[in-house]
Amino acid sequence: MSGNKPVLLILAAGVGSRYGGLKQLDELGPNGETIMDYSIFDAIRSGFGKVVFVIKEAHRDLFETRIVPKFRSEIEIGYACQRIDDLPGDVNPPDSRSKPWGTGHAIFSARKEISQPFAVINADDFYGYGAFQTMAGVLEGLDPRSSEFCLIGYRVGNTLSEHGTVSRGLCGSRDGYLTTIKELTKVSRSKDRISYRENNDELTLDADAIISMNFWGFTPRIFDFVERGLQVFLDKQLHSPDAEYFITQPVDDAIKNSQASVQLLTTGEKWLGITYAEDKAAVVNGLLKRIDEGQYPAKLAGSLNRKAYSAF
Repeated sequence: MSGNKPVLLILAAGVGSRYGGLKQLDELGPNGETIMDYSIFDAIRSGFGKVVFVIKEAHRDLFETRIVPKFRSEIEIGYACQRIDDLPGDVNPPDSRSKPWGTGHAIFSARKEISQPFAVINADDFYGYGAFQTMAGVLEGLDPRSSEFCLIGYRVGNTLSEHGTVSRGLCGSRDGYLTTIKELTKVSRSKDRISYRENNDELTLDADAIISMNFWGFTPRIFDFVERGLQVFLDKQLHSPDAEYFITQPVDDAIKNSQASVQLLTTGEKWLGITYAEDKAAVVNGLLKRIDEGQYPAKLAGSLNRKAYSAF
């Protein structure tokens, strides 16, 4: 079914420790839709031909019963299980390791499921139809063997939770291409000021600064970079129980070493997402607003066919 159409890789193996549950399966739309439902709906009407879920094996039955039946007739479905012991070489994880290794490792987990250009998103983030259209347009023109990647960048002021801090990747660019990406932690808004923590300092961030929400466009070449970077990470952090291997690390290294280029594609879309339980009301209201504006049907399950997509 997918042919040469791009693939959508959804990172859905998180445990939702700050949220208090499996937020990727939380029903937020007016008829029980998850955020993933809207992302897959947008991907199908933008021309994607396959979706691959990165999940924990224990959650597969939940996806098979609650997500997949809505889309199986419209798009090819695949799974990649993120296992703590799925590591390059002969490396074995320590017994003390209980949490996933991070977004870079999640993408590494999907290496056997993808052979064409693909986009990466988080399961619990809403990106907007315009962003999916932009991404699909770029991916459809990429040679699967190339090291030409892309990233949808968002204004940081459009991506913050009102209920606590978040992590964001700060983008540096030149002539429309990413030059650096730096992981910022504890980003928050207080009154009219956006700030983040670096070491023991609190620094200010402009509301129009472009950040990453993990909406990447890759070719299969990224798996080589990810695997090499993962080996370096494990050499240093194997026994650090909370260390995470972010996808920003191998991408940043590839850019600095002139091994890859990343086109930075900005969008004015306003992010919706659930980092904390208190974020849920804002997401519910944001989805209702978009439905009222005619961007989405009130009930996705009744509109999941090719003819219906063209109406939105």
